[in-house]
Amino acid sequence: MSDPSPPPSSRWKRLWAWIRRRLRAMLSSALRGAAYGSGAGIVGLMFWWIQRQL
Repeated sequence: MSDPSPPPSSRWKRLWAWIRRRLRAMLSSALRGAAYGSGAGIVGLMFWWIQRQL
């Protein structure tokens, strides 16, 4: 007979522990993505503005 699966509460505890261990990496990645996105948006707006001036 196979072992019963662990109760859902232990899965959530393991998931939360995994998230806590990797929270700093996830936050830095999100910050980097926001910086790249805003930089790309600013450059795009600058080129749009330059084209409108020509």
